Amino acid sequence: MTTYSALTTLPGEDLATQLGDALEALTPEPTGVGVFEIEDGSGLWEVGAYFDEQPDVAGLSVLTTLYDVKPFVVSEVPDTDWVAHVRRELAPVTAGRFFVYGSHDADKVPDDCTPLLIEAAMAFGTGHHGTTLGCLQAFDRLVNAGFTSGKVADIGCGTAVLAMAAATVVPETVIATDIDPVAVDVAEVNVTANNLQGQVQCVVAPGFETPVLKEAAPFDLIFANILKGPLIGLSADMAKATIAGGHVILSGILNEQADDVINVYEGNGYSLMHRDIIVEWTTLTFTKKP
Repeated sequence: MTTYSALTTLPGEDLATQLGDALEALTPEPTGVGVFEIEDGSGLWEVGAYFDEQPDVAGLSVLTTLYDVKPFVVSEVPDTDWVAHVRRELAPVTAGRFFVYGSHDADKVPDDCTPLLIEAAMAFGTGHHGTTLGCLQAFDRLVNAGFTSGKVADIGCGTAVLAMAAATVVPETVIATDIDPVAVDVAEVNVTANNLQGQVQCVVAPGFETPVLKEAAPFDLIFANILKGPLIGLSADMAKATIAGGHVILSGILNEQADDVINVYEGNGYSLMHRDIIVEWTTLTFTKKP
């Protein structure tokens, strides 16, 4: 079955959200609407809608006039089995001791590794993205340096691959949070698939705003693989939640954004340990000063 997409870009989250809400009222109704920040430092947001039939071009034109944005680009989307496509395209990923794979590659798991199973249908956070890979490699380096115990939190956990990696190392329960309830559901599925029930606690929460994190703090290690803006916004809370001498591993940072994040975190009592670059993405490892 042929489906259709209608996409545009505009500056500012508030206006993008309003336009996304307005798209919901079109006839025929879209099957889904997405509002996403474009991760290139431009400040632009992408607003898109998907339809099972030809969208109302006149209605889309009215919305572009009302919200003073560029015209929507309407395209046909071919009928594709995306899970099968992802399975073909995503090979297993090795990050130090960690081996991230889908069940279709279970026969490729080496004996001398820590395997982490993430299904292809949950592709973001499989380790193929430079941010996730960078965080896993940074954590592997910490473990090699002697980090084997302590309280760990994963803020904006997505698939919970980072929380699960930590749970294979530390005896304490790792807390994994995400603002998106769907992401937390996915995280719980992955925790069960990796037999880590009771070792990873998955919670819906914006930032550090949950009693679970507040009661467990301070942490010896905090992962936050999100975006520059939220990382900077969470810096003060992150500092309060990190034990003196503890670590944070941050990613979701474009290379040109890294200096801004470093300056903010150093201003909140952290010292930069490592700055790792994978293609266009930077991962930062900090230590909290005494």
